[in-house]
Amino acid sequence: MKPTHVLKGIYALWYREFKVFLNEQSRILSAVFLPMFWYFIFGSGVGSITTTGINYQHFIFPGFLAMTIIFSSLFNGAYIVWDKKIDFLKEVLIAPLSRTTIFVGKVVGGMTDALIQAFILIIIGTVIGIPFTIVNTLYTVFILFIFTIGLVSLGLIIGSFLESPESFGLVSSFVVYPLFLLSGALYPLDTLPAWMKVLTRLDPATFAVDGLRNVILGISSMSLIHDLSVLIAFDISLILIGTWAFNRMKL
Repeated sequence: MKPTHVLKGIYALWYREFKVFLNEQSRILSAVFLPMFWYFIFGSGVGSITTTGINYQHFIFPGFLAMTIIFSSLFNGAYIVWDKKIDFLKEVLIAPLSRTTIFVGKVVGGMTDALIQAFILIIIGTVIGIPFTIVNTLYTVFILFIFTIGLVSLGLIIGSFLESPESFGLVSSFVVYPLFLLSGALYPLDTLPAWMKVLTRLDPATFAVDGLRNVILGISSMSLIHDLSVLIAFDISLILIGTWAFNRMKL
């Protein structure tokens, strides 16, 4: 297949995902305002009894950026389930596109949706006093970009193995909440007991939150290079698994 045909196929799939996203204003609102609701509840409630050496609302904001990516990225897997139910994927496969190309197009579309929602949150953060600058905003977007690749791939992998939206919702909830709650979004990693530190290091979101906290606030538990290296390794692994899953997917 010619590279131009592959790029046209990826663009067509991206455009379809983007149009679906724009037509679902309720999804945009929930993806942005649910993290903000949690942010103000935890920031005001838990922050009144927690000391981290800095403003607690500032401390947890990077975690809620990651939360937006987690929720919106994994949700893209639900579209795979629906596409199978309405036979959209069968129609796509009639075109001279490989399943790998379809997977890449879906990933790019899901990334666009998630990053738009995260960017809205960054704008809100600037308004409420989070110390964003041009430089750390660019670093923030870069980290979110890398993190989103793996999370969208994970959502698509889950969706490729499931047949009903109900089962996707059940399975994804067992992924979403551990990813967020073990990421260190709400607490510093350095003060955790040893057994919990092990769990946080198994969570890729930990390295996204730590990297975001590093570039936005200048505090972190690990080096930025270490955080980025783990996220890139996570992306490569999930892309390979996702390509394999799509090639074995039953329609």
